[in-house]
Amino acid sequence: MTEKAITNEIMVQEISTFDKLKKVILAIQHLIAMFGATVLVPILTGLDPSVAIFSAGLGTYIFHLCTKKRVPVFLGSSFAFIPGIIAVKQAYGDLRYAQGGIVVAGLIYVIVSFAVEKIGVERIRKVLPAQVVGPMIMVIGLNLVPVAYGSAKTNFIVSIVTLLTAVCVTFFGKGLLKQLSIIIGVTTGYILSAVMGIVDTTAVKTAALIAVPNFTLPKFDIAAIAVIAPVVLAVFMEHIGDITTNGQVVGQDFIKDPGLNRTLLGDGLATMVAGLIGGPANTTYGENTGVLAITKNYDPSILRMTAVFAMILGFVGKVGGFLKTIPVPVMGGISFMLYSMIALIGVQTIKNSKVEFNIKNIIIMATVLILGLLPTYAKINIGIPVTKTVSISGLSFAAIVGVIVNMILNRE
Repeated sequence: MTEKAITNEIMVQEISTFDKLKKVILAIQHLIAMFGATVLVPILTGLDPSVAIFSAGLGTYIFHLCTKKRVPVFLGSSFAFIPGIIAVKQAYGDLRYAQGGIVVAGLIYVIVSFAVEKIGVERIRKVLPAQVVGPMIMVIGLNLVPVAYGSAKTNFIVSIVTLLTAVCVTFFGKGLLKQLSIIIGVTTGYILSAVMGIVDTTAVKTAALIAVPNFTLPKFDIAAIAVIAPVVLAVFMEHIGDITTNGQVVGQDFIKDPGLNRTLLGDGLATMVAGLIGGPANTTYGENTGVLAITKNYDPSILRMTAVFAMILGFVGKVGGFLKTIPVPVMGGISFMLYSMIALIGVQTIKNSKVEFNIKNIIIMATVLILGLLPTYAKINIGIPVTKTVSISGLSFAAIVGVIVNMILNRE
């Protein structure tokens, strides 16, 4: 081999090494951007954060296999399921029943994916139009505000500082900084809590460096399933929005290729697997699209690398231990912002779909909002009794009634 050939080969190897290092850095960056919201759901509901991290990684890999490895997506924990998980936890005192509901919700997603393939997304949208889905998403966010307040009132100073930091970074930050608003807000609140002496680091000290996450098998009960499963109706439309936006950023129509049925199948299977091992439901994320827009790097293999890193991180016991030391008021402050954003997404769904504010649609939207919020704010539990302690009420009842009322009023 000539000297020139050897030099060229060395240069090729150096470029290859640089490309691999660049991919690793981009994958870690993506994991950091997704980390805050992904672990927030288990922290708020009582599920194991390490299992959530692992199931997010595993779910992402499953999603990529279902979508021909073409869609640059990292799945995270779904906020939409928080009220249902908390309700089941309070009714049963056992999160495994919530897992059962999550598994069935994932199964419904899988069934919907086959329905979309057979009958088309437009017919599905007629059953779940924006005037039904928008208020449902608003109900999810607004029902969680009292939960955030309950956590925030344990120390309003810490909560307010956490909230203001996250909001300021969200509105005034640029680039990757903007995407890390949750982590920056929580970090600021954590430091302030440490200064005030309200951080208990025992969980970090006692945690092993390497530890198997607390995987648990689900339990199934029809009442618990009835509370959680209907949330799928709301996240279905959110999924369409996320995949559409993702495609617009990348410059491809993922609704057509690999197809909405495949992205729904990936979401559904990922959620089922998460529920089977003790994690929260998985879903597509706006943060994911934001990171893609900033980095301009749309290589799906980087997202699969991120998924592998997430699964490895789930076995680092110190990470789970550290997450358990985050003070309650810090989570209360950051929750206010996140839950408000969920409610605003509902408003945007109605606005972006250009829903006509005629008397029929106003009745439909008001019905969903009133029935969905009555149990939380008026303590009036209107619903369908399933057992002596559990009934289909709140969001689940509002979703069912909203779909029926829309089909009656807008039957044409």
